[in-house]
Amino acid sequence: MRRYTNRFINEHNLISGRVLSAIVVLPLSLTIAACSQPNSAAADSTPATEPTVATQNVQTTHTEQPTAEIMPVSAPSDTQSTILKNISATVYKDANCGCCKEWVGYAEGHGLNATAQNVEDVSLFKERYSVPQQMRSCHTTVTTDGYVFEGHVPAKYMAQFLKNPPSDAIGLAVPSMPVGSPGMEYQDKFMSYKVMQLNKDGSTAIYAIIDTPQQQI
Repeated sequence: MRRYTNRFINEHNLISGRVLSAIVVLPLSLTIAACSQPNSAAADSTPATEPTVATQNVQTTHTEQPTAEIMPVSAPSDTQSTILKNISATVYKDANCGCCKEWVGYAEGHGLNATAQNVEDVSLFKERYSVPQQMRSCHTTVTTDGYVFEGHVPAKYMAQFLKNPPSDAIGLAVPSMPVGSPGMEYQDKFMSYKVMQLNKDGSTAIYAIIDTPQQQI
């Protein structure tokens, strides 16, 4: 009897471990997929799908973990197409970063005069422009006035910041690569995120909280 009981416990622990691993990995896999295959729904009539096993495991477990929320992502309105028309900036990025390229196209679509520079080590430029480690993303944008916009910052908030820059700030950042943020569109997924203000003294503060795709517009 003890032998069968131990066997049952071992199998139960193995299954529980697999379920937990799938839950933890899912948000990260969404981010990787969105960056490596940006705007896949628009580029390909056959949208990519998530791994079946991971999806089933998330649905059958009751453990609460942060996951991507499914929301429709609306396209930018025509009235916003020129909100960055008088702004010029250099975007430092890796040559193989697909979502960086998508963000540059997005920003240019809103009027930004962007010059993309492919660099071997983007961290050097993040250090040069004082982007804190915990605020870093995949690309760094620097305007001709010296303001820094790290990662997938919506054009709406770039324009708002540049219209009236806080005296103690050097720019804005969207840490990491949130799925559904500009340039990180992936199917109809969206994960809420924060736009952070970067201050001259190295501190940060919440500039905006984005809970829905519509707030980016």
